Amino acid sequence: MIIFFILFAVFILFYINKLTNTLCLVREIPEDRQTKVFRTINVLITILLISSYIEVLYT
Repeated sequence: MIIFFILFAVFILFYINKLTNTLCLVREIPEDRQTKVFRTINVLITILLISSYIEVLYT
């Protein structure tokens, strides 16, 4: 189960980063703010994935 979830999480993170890059290009976000946007989104998605794993683990 853990291997499947790790693969799923990596796929989700890469896909969300691709979408974030598209957002930055469309909204013309400056380069210096893009790192902040990427970091914030990655931290939030990681928290979401960890909480999802814990929920699946204990149900």
